[in-house]
Amino acid sequence: MKYLLKLFIKNADDTENAAVRQQYGVLSSVVGIVCNVLLFTVKFILGSIANSIAVTADAFNNLSDVGSSIVTLVGFKMASKPADHEHPFGHGRIEYLSGLLISFFIMLVGVEIGKNSVRKIINPEPVEFSIVVVIGLAVSILVKLWLGLFNKKLGQKISSTAMEATAVDSISDVCATAVTLISVVAARFTHLPIDGVMGTIVALLILYAGYGVAKDTLNPLLGGHPDPELVKKIKDSILDHKEILGIHDLIVHDYGPSRRFASVHAEVSVHSDIILSHDVIDRAEREIAENLHVEIVIHLDPIETDCKKTNELRALTLNLVQEINPEFTIHDFRMVHGGTLTNFIFDINIPVETKETDDEIKAAIAQKIKAINPEYYTVVNIDHTLC
Repeated sequence: MKYLLKLFIKNADDTENAAVRQQYGVLSSVVGIVCNVLLFTVKFILGSIANSIAVTADAFNNLSDVGSSIVTLVGFKMASKPADHEHPFGHGRIEYLSGLLISFFIMLVGVEIGKNSVRKIINPEPVEFSIVVVIGLAVSILVKLWLGLFNKKLGQKISSTAMEATAVDSISDVCATAVTLISVVAARFTHLPIDGVMGTIVALLILYAGYGVAKDTLNPLLGGHPDPELVKKIKDSILDHKEILGIHDLIVHDYGPSRRFASVHAEVSVHSDIILSHDVIDRAEREIAENLHVEIVIHLDPIETDCKKTNELRALTLNLVQEINPEFTIHDFRMVHGGTLTNFIFDINIPVETKETDDEIKAAIAQKIKAINPEYYTVVNIDHTLC
């Protein structure tokens, strides 16, 4: 892999660069096309020699992988197109769509192989054992294993779900070919329809691989949870500025690899200079854009820091909220006095997986606050966000 990267990709370490990502996609696709064309040709010949549906099915599985590599190549080309009037956030999600299309190709091949294998079980034909076929399949396993690891490393290097999906497909092909190899060897010792049974197993493995690819590529299209490591880096980068006391309501939008946008609320002291706070926010936005390649908008939230009573009641409220769930946090806390009553107004962040309903959580908090003082009332807004 290192040799190929050095030979075909300039500035290979600049993986956030769209042009470099495209070169990675081209390299992965071309290598995949070459390997799979060779494997299809060899396996098709071997399948004809052995009269084996399992070997022939495995050959056409490799042929479908050629189509997958072509789709990946076209996908990377189109995904690298710059933003235009109709697509102001670029075309990066085409890479995810290409992965989804690959999954359909994989499952279609699985269905066809399954149908042919079932027919072979019903109407079995003798399979000719050949040491040449055995050696050919063994070499095929090694080639596919290398190809899977190759795509996995490339996919991890540029954070490409489409490329990692291709890697998963290659590894599933290793399992499929191993099953095929077993059927060829078994043909020497039995006249049972092992070939058709093994062909069916190959088909099921292919269908499972297609399902996995579809699931992985649909996740970012449907707005899946962002990379926890990226979320942590954004938080740490913002909180490195001592003027920022806390953050909440972080949202990350994924418009394709290296095309991410985010927004977050940053808390600063209500007594700080507004010009200074604005400058800090601007610097934090620029640093995240330059270092993490995320276009972020930071909203400034002023909070009371000098009122002893407010600080005490904020800490008390946080403790009561975390008695319900330690993962809950609060922000935008303020107190409004109205005669004999005092309103506690604040937002609470809760994990998406929380079982309690919003109304149940609000009622529990209100009950805990009133237990301290009957004249305390809560006005709570619940957020389902990252932090």
